[in-house]
Amino acid sequence: MLRLTFLFLTAAFSLAFSESVHAAALRPPSVPLVACDPYFSIWSPGDHLTDVATTHWTGKEQRLTSLVRVDGKTYRLMGAEPTNVPALSQSNLEVLPTRTIYTFAGDDVRITLTFMTPDLPDDLDVLARPVTYLTWEAKSTDGKKHKVAVYFDASSEVAVNEPDQAVTFENADVSNLNAWRVGTVEQPVLRKKGDDVRIDWGYFYVAMTKDQEAESTVNIAAAARDGFIAGQSLVKTEPEDRLQNNSRNDSVIACAINLGEVQDKPASCWMMLAYDDLYSIQYMKHNLRPYWRRNGWEAADLLKAAAHDYPSLQKRCAAFNFAAVQAIVNS
Repeated sequence: MLRLTFLFLTAAFSLAFSESVHAAALRPPSVPLVACDPYFSIWSPGDHLTDVATTHWTGKEQRLTSLVRVDGKTYRLMGAEPTNVPALSQSNLEVLPTRTIYTFAGDDVRITLTFMTPDLPDDLDVLARPVTYLTWEAKSTDGKKHKVAVYFDASSEVAVNEPDQAVTFENADVSNLNAWRVGTVEQPVLRKKGDDVRIDWGYFYVAMTKDQEAESTVNIAAAARDGFIAGQSLVKTEPEDRLQNNSRNDSVIACAINLGEVQDKPASCWMMLAYDDLYSIQYMKHNLRPYWRRNGWEAADLLKAAAHDYPSLQKRCAAFNFAAVQAIVNS
């Protein structure tokens, strides 16, 4: 119900946002990026996506960072760090029921970054999935070819209640997906209650399809970003399967995707952010599984189904956004 309420509130806001003659001066108090449920809920409270760190809805930082490299020069698309990298100018923002779309304009290329959470009320199976898709699209604006690569990293903050909690990173590749996951060492399932609480059980996933020209790693944030900025491959992780971040809170899951030479035809790449909370609620002192697990699914099944459905969900979300806004117009 919380998700559906949010969905229709954003539909109403997006209508007002797009129809106002002063739309360029308007923005939500905080912009939804990941809007799956109260635990997996990440927002941007800045006027621009590059102004401040992204946060959980409670206000605690849960940093997502994105960079783009164009012809050897790097710009920030999301997050306030690294501070020595200039922000690419944000030219537009659309907040729709299932998508938040940022547009950035440089001298030579236009970059679109879309966050899509398919909260489709007519499809409970999809609605229940704790998955948000990120899509980057690049297009030349001067008719020339430009070499473009994008970078993304996610902090372990997404999987902790307090930043000093120790976490464990693990490679989670499945089928045709490259994936990493992070979760707390303690795993205190459903032990906390209250409003100012973040989830610190279960696992946060970052996954990409293997058919993209991409690489992923776990590393200290500064090292991962510096490698991308220098045009080098991401530094590989330690050979052991498990990587523990003990109270430092400086390690990230990092990905870099090469879009190649971009001209008039847009080039794009995408990935998934997902959260497997293992158990979602406690009822009569019993911990209960989330709805998407009702037929025995594990996280691997969730990721494979979400990746398979990405093309169709893009079309369905676009159609739903249009219908939702039209319904408000006609009401």
